[in-house]
Amino acid sequence: MVEGVEEVFRALADPTRRQLLDELFRQDGQSLNALASRFAMTRVAVAKHLRLLEQAGVVVSDRRGREKLHFLNPVPIRLIHDRWVSKYTETWAAGLVDLKRDLETSVEKVFEIYIRTTPQRLWQAITDPETRARFQFGARVESDWATGSAYRVTHDGVPSGLIEGENLEVDPPRRLVQTYHAVWDDDIARQGTSRVTWEIEQVGDSCRLVVRHDQLAADADAHLYGGWPMILSGLKTWLETGQELTTPGSLMYGGQTS
Repeated sequence: MVEGVEEVFRALADPTRRQLLDELFRQDGQSLNALASRFAMTRVAVAKHLRLLEQAGVVVSDRRGREKLHFLNPVPIRLIHDRWVSKYTETWAAGLVDLKRDLETSVEKVFEIYIRTTPQRLWQAITDPETRARFQFGARVESDWATGSAYRVTHDGVPSGLIEGENLEVDPPRRLVQTYHAVWDDDIARQGTSRVTWEIEQVGDSCRLVVRHDQLAADADAHLYGGWPMILSGLKTWLETGQELTTPGSLMYGGQTS
């Protein structure tokens, strides 16, 4: 369901639902049984709260065989920040979607957003260097977009480049799977290679975009995946309004861009 501002605020208004988000923040990708075991209420009651969080878009579920896992999706909160909160105080707002944590037990992050556009235009925005720079705060992507080919994400402010990898699966305009090796500084480069999957699904006059960042190390640096809410918020804003967000890219790349 397309996330709306009222649905997000309504979802966050309940203390139990906030506690569920805190639990997913602590350990992402949990089943209903695992979550229910941590609350003094019935499994049915926890399922009802999760359903409301899914309807608001702040939780995304993904079925793995017989089990359904739940993932925290900070993108709707980021959209609220970009539309209103940043007008008043960027420093405070950054805390809303700060994904840094001391030690991760999850190795997968899932981000979901709905954008009023076509699959073809969304695919073009993801793969075109100039368009990518519009919503990814000056970062450009370079590739011939053939399966097995290389790609690079670069920025004028970072001579070494930002990201490099291989296109594992290229199926326009539906699915793009890539290895992901961040190289914007030596420390982040030592984190190794993970994987990013872009999945596009048309829903009415909009597209559902899911970005899965997995194969992350258990103690992965939050900068590897913490920028996705900003990137997807910028993508939605650009495609729907033609406007660029002014969020500094340095928030995503450890101070490497300006």
